[in-house]
Amino acid sequence: MGDAVVGADRVVVVPEGETSQQTIKTMAIQIEHLTKVYQKDAPPALEDLTLEIGRGTFGLLGPNGAGKTTLIRILATQMLPTSGRVLIEGHDIVAERVDVRRKLGYLPQQFGAYPQLTAGEFLDYRARLAGIHKRSVRRDRVARSLEDVGLTEVRDKKSGTFSGGMMRRLGIAQAILADPEFLVVDEPTVGLDPEERIRFRAILGRLSTDRAILISTHIVGDISSTCEEIAVLAPRHLVFMGQPEAFIESAQGYVWETRVDDAGFEALSETFQVVNVTAEGNEMDVRFVGTTDPPYGAREVSPNLEDAYVYRMGVAVGEEH
Repeated sequence: MGDAVVGADRVVVVPEGETSQQTIKTMAIQIEHLTKVYQKDAPPALEDLTLEIGRGTFGLLGPNGAGKTTLIRILATQMLPTSGRVLIEGHDIVAERVDVRRKLGYLPQQFGAYPQLTAGEFLDYRARLAGIHKRSVRRDRVARSLEDVGLTEVRDKKSGTFSGGMMRRLGIAQAILADPEFLVVDEPTVGLDPEERIRFRAILGRLSTDRAILISTHIVGDISSTCEEIAVLAPRHLVFMGQPEAFIESAQGYVWETRVDDAGFEALSETFQVVNVTAEGNEMDVRFVGTTDPPYGAREVSPNLEDAYVYRMGVAVGEEH
């Protein structure tokens, strides 16, 4: 483990043998004092956010309303910031938008295709829009994208017949047609059943071997096994930035389990944040987090990513009041 370089609202661990300047040079995306205001008299969606994102798979985690989609749309050049600056590989997303778009693939939360087109036809159309004019190149790109997401066998089926999971995979296929250096994905598994969710995570894992991927989600499981670094957003501000292991460690000593009846559960939930409940006859085993002393008989347990998320969100909300 190397030294820690501390910024205004972040900690970057510098590997041994490297300087902080060397580490900064490896950052793919630099976000500096970013603010987005939608309405003059309303709270900003993002406020003075400073964040640096390196290559690899990066997770952006936070509840609905924390500003994740706003940040993603700014990074994808779909929206202009009110103030602040964003650089992608040194390119300013406002002044050099065309250069940035050449480097980016984007899957929005709400993705749709023309239902009367087959998967192959839709991707060919998207490839044309991406400036891939040579027919043989388009054909190869479409075939490779379909293979990457496991849709080769249904390339001749109309997208209007696809399940939700197949549509999300088609969305990834269109995002990687132009072989982007960076892939930005917003809420990738919302509405998917467990099997499709696992399959989608596996696809992202494979794609991350030769490109940087930024995953924005409020589902902890989407990033628990795939992301090398994470940033956690509470409404309008950054709660944590770093490796998932460090985030989990921050909840050490604040997670417990105990067995209670209905009355005990009601009392417990008034003071602590319940993470999980398992019924056992007339009683229940409860996993919970909090910053006050636990009830008698509760045993401390090692935290996982979900525990840490619930804990840190509770602390963040408490700090706002």
